[in-house]
Amino acid sequence: MNRLSILFFSMIIAACNTSETNSNKIIEPSVDQEDVSKVVIEKPLKLTKDQANTLVELPLACIHTEYPNKLGQTIGSKEDLGEPKVLHPAFYGCFDWHSAVHGHWSLVKLVKSFPEIEKATEIKTKLIESISKENIEAEVLYFKGKHNTSYERTYGWAWLLKLAEEIHTWDDPVAKNLEENLQPLIDVIVQRYIDFLPKLKYPIRVGEHTNTAFGLSFALDYANTFDNTKLKNVIASRAKDFYTKDANCPIGWEPSGYDFLSPCLEEVDLMRKVLDKPSFDKWVDDFMPQLKKPDFAIPVGEVSDRTDGKLVHLDGLNFSRAWVLYGLANQYPEYEHLINIANQHVKYSLPNLVGDSYEGGHWLGSFAIYSLDDRS
Repeated sequence: MNRLSILFFSMIIAACNTSETNSNKIIEPSVDQEDVSKVVIEKPLKLTKDQANTLVELPLACIHTEYPNKLGQTIGSKEDLGEPKVLHPAFYGCFDWHSAVHGHWSLVKLVKSFPEIEKATEIKTKLIESISKENIEAEVLYFKGKHNTSYERTYGWAWLLKLAEEIHTWDDPVAKNLEENLQPLIDVIVQRYIDFLPKLKYPIRVGEHTNTAFGLSFALDYANTFDNTKLKNVIASRAKDFYTKDANCPIGWEPSGYDFLSPCLEEVDLMRKVLDKPSFDKWVDDFMPQLKKPDFAIPVGEVSDRTDGKLVHLDGLNFSRAWVLYGLANQYPEYEHLINIANQHVKYSLPNLVGDSYEGGHWLGSFAIYSLDDRS
């Protein structure tokens, strides 16, 4: 373990009260089954400046690292062949396109939340280098290619809109230029959502990239921030079509071996944003009534091998579960008992990020940062 890893682990110990934490085992909820009223509700874990200074190393190390790379492209002819940086001059690093996008989101989020972060100047320099007018024009041309209409649908689309939202709400002179440069690609992605969603007859309920609820949830955040009525309406309409009648979600079947999203909880996250309080209460009673119970418990996802790019997905699951549970508790106080479960999930996976293999390091930092974001 290198010195940076040791430093980060020490900070996590101090921040997370590791008398309740052990990264090598599942942490069971501290629930007194005889009297759940005695359960102490913890405060949600929040990102600290020291953690930000450490976590920023992950996206800084990968957003301009071209190889290894998983392009995920459809080849129409030999003219489509090219190196990652040629095909995607803005978002070519971090192993794949969507990870490069949310790596850039991480940099914006961290420097916006902590303006005095140690590498603020380097962060801004890299953002300006990536999100240039010319680079985004090339990205737009790629997305408009004959064989690319479904490229990164909808996971990469969702993260691009999250990046746009973060830049838009960043009060810094750099942000205005970045937003102007990024806008043509944002316009393409927004239109892709509007064109695609009416054609999607059934939602995709997997625990990986194509999960429909996740893609709609992040896009709805963007639509609300920018007051894009057309996008808001199509998302709300399709979400209700897809999920209103769902009942008895089998949370006990989760996780699957490669999940980094919870099919059940991603649906909860979306519907709490789409439905008003009475409608959401009724829907949860049918879909996951156990969420309301103070003794509700769900064990963390255990990772057996963090050098395996698929198995390490379960660290991401722990972070994404956490941001769903935090978000629900933040919106409705009757769910505050879920904070403890969210904290347990973060505590399990957070100490493992820095100094770990590239299989997790190229993307998990973004998930950790988002799970510790107040807005989640």
